[in-house]
Amino acid sequence: KLEQTGSVRAQSIMACSRRMPDQPPSRIFVVHRHQARRLHYDLRLEIDGVLKSWALPKGPTLDPQQRRLAVLVEDHPLEYADFEGNIPPGQYGAGSVMVWDRGRFRVLGSGSPERQFARGQLKLWFEGSKLKGEFALVRMRQSADQWLLIKKADEYARPGWDPDEFAWSVLTGRSQQEIAREAPPHHEFPLEEPDPPCSKP
Repeated sequence: KLEQTGSVRAQSIMACSRRMPDQPPSRIFVVHRHQARRLHYDLRLEIDGVLKSWALPKGPTLDPQQRRLAVLVEDHPLEYADFEGNIPPGQYGAGSVMVWDRGRFRVLGSGSPERQFARGQLKLWFEGSKLKGEFALVRMRQSADQWLLIKKADEYARPGWDPDEFAWSVLTGRSQQEIAREAPPHHEFPLEEPDPPCSKP
């Protein structure tokens, strides 16, 4: 457990800790915050033995009134879920990559994640450090690659919730700037996945 002298960021994350007691999720998810040519977020879900990945220009949100565009991109290996660091200049996606959130997810309703993905409608329950509760990831009719990520109105919904106000790594506690300059991790930051913060620290 985090000591009382731990970082303000970590205390904020730990303060609202709540767990869903039944039906624990069995698949991993990660959200990378990627400062490439343009800042964006990447949602990655363990489906069919890989990380199915969507680029979110504005990032995810806990606000049910905000529908976030999610563009399906190339699959990534499962090992990429723990990557945090810098992609060298000259390579595709050059820039700093943060593990903005990670945890477990399960699908709601009928069908496996693979079947729901094929249908273009994923009903998700997230248990992460920042993302928590029920979401829908729905493919738009006019494009095979364009989806919408929608937060459902549940106890974890937060109107006006902005992901950029929680721009630190759940893996190391570092900011995007600290990752870019390869600063050391914040050693007091918890390595376990606590539940999402109720408010900005």
